[in-house]
Amino acid sequence: MSSVAAAAAKQLAQGGLTELYKHLGAGVYKFNDVFITHGKGSWLYSNDGKKYLDMASGIGVTSTGHCHPRVVAAVQEQAAKVVHAQQNLCGAHEPGAALVPLLRRIMPPALDSYFLANSGSEAVDSAVKIARAATGRQGVIAFEGAFHGRTIGAMALTSSKVVYRQHFGPLMPGVHITPYPYCLHCKWQEAKGHMGWAGVQSGVGRSGAWWAHSIFDGGAATPDLLVFAKGIASGYPLAGVAARAETLARLTPGVLGGTYGGNAVACAAAVATIEAIEADGMLANVAARSAQLMRGLTLLAEKWPLSDVRGRGLMVGVEFGGADGGRTAEKGVAGAVQKAAFKRGAMLMPAGAREAMRFLPALNITEGEVHQALEVFDRACGDVFGAR
Repeated sequence: MSSVAAAAAKQLAQGGLTELYKHLGAGVYKFNDVFITHGKGSWLYSNDGKKYLDMASGIGVTSTGHCHPRVVAAVQEQAAKVVHAQQNLCGAHEPGAALVPLLRRIMPPALDSYFLANSGSEAVDSAVKIARAATGRQGVIAFEGAFHGRTIGAMALTSSKVVYRQHFGPLMPGVHITPYPYCLHCKWQEAKGHMGWAGVQSGVGRSGAWWAHSIFDGGAATPDLLVFAKGIASGYPLAGVAARAETLARLTPGVLGGTYGGNAVACAAAVATIEAIEADGMLANVAARSAQLMRGLTLLAEKWPLSDVRGRGLMVGVEFGGADGGRTAEKGVAGAVQKAAFKRGAMLMPAGAREAMRFLPALNITEGEVHQALEVFDRACGDVFGAR
């Protein structure tokens, strides 16, 4: 960054964020009014000298923590070689070629072909296109309460909150919202449909396995399509759809694409991310820290009105109940606890249609950092519900 640009940023920061917000879209909600200067590991640092324990990881994106040395080195090296070798114009580039065998190693064996994009929403839209083309069927089933993105296609599959869809109709037709069934896979096979697994937030080790579907039924139900994004590149914009080779082979060249899809720097970050997760033993750490986090939150449920503690790996949710002991929490409780935690130095993020909080820390978070997060959450609940 030039000295002029740095001075302009400093001036805006000193004047508060109100002036800056005037020039940014009002449609993007801000959980925290904070100006971040840098990050390291599980911590973010602001321009006023404060630091925050990041228990949201940019909504599950910085899987290896902020600025993991292996990822930083890979990005720096690639940025000095070639930043963008566009996928329609260039057949391949080095980091993209290196990524393919790594994806084949961590993906279900049957899903050995990939389409690379930029974001989870774009990948979801592409998965719908692929499924419709492969099956010749137009209908799409999505589950009640799910969030799949904000693009026109992904938004039609999203029902977690009204705000994501209001004023944007008509939505994409052919979408059917249904409660989550217990015996999905067998009936899906009987219907000869395509089952897609949205691994955008739950994938890349967050569940304790590379892909969350594998922890159910012994991994017997292999999806026909697997959508991935978020943690695949430690914060760099990369997403994609994994499919069977014969499925993608049915597509006519030109029906998929995207200017920035499979960007060289993002692919380099993804290669380094996968290698770091393996080399640093992060999946084992996810299991250990998950047990610690779940145990601590379960104990706090005996102290505060938490009606449910649930999750897998380091994708953990806490649902608030009523202060009177009922299961229904007062509106705004999750937001109030989130803001109280932020004041105490931890970033959390509410989730879902009900009053709930999600914990999505980096996969390499330490035992001490989880302990600190539990302490902050305990005190934040005390700030909202009163000392007990």
